[in-house]
Amino acid sequence: MSATTKTQKITLAGGCFWCTEAAFEQLDGVVSVLPGYMGGHDPHPTYESICRGDTGHAEVVQIEFDPAKIYFETLLTAFFTIHDPTTLNRQGHDAGTQYRSAIFFHDAVQQAAAQAMIARLNGEGIWGALIVTEITPATTFFVAEDYHHQYFRRNPEQGYCMAVVAPKARKLRQLFAERLKTV
Repeated sequence: MSATTKTQKITLAGGCFWCTEAAFEQLDGVVSVLPGYMGGHDPHPTYESICRGDTGHAEVVQIEFDPAKIYFETLLTAFFTIHDPTTLNRQGHDAGTQYRSAIFFHDAVQQAAAQAMIARLNGEGIWGALIVTEITPATTFFVAEDYHHQYFRRNPEQGYCMAVVAPKARKLRQLFAERLKTV
């Protein structure tokens, strides 16, 4: 990427960050995907405290992307494709506010685009229930512990990865085949 290319960031919470990281890192135009925590009150969150539900943080991924290669709306479409945005504080068996659906926007343009997409999707009635995804200003991003980074790539045979992460990554590959990185 040239020095003149301006990247942008968006921070998304769609359940377990292993799933969202594995899905988004496949998309062309995505420069990096970092798992972490956002949206809580603890100034020093850890994975253990987040799993207990003590901090108010959500498991998130912070995505750096090149808007010249991938539109923000494409990222939102992928986000709504790989998780259920109609379940409050839950994704599958993962339950608690740390697994909530949220878009942590970094500017007013992202906020407006997220609001417009949710309104459109609700109007289309795709899920048969209203979307409960929060649209919230980005706050301090806390990078997750190193062992969470590229977890699926490093642990594809782990049970949760095989049962939960792999199907989400596969779904993204199938539905966004034309948007995938070429190696």
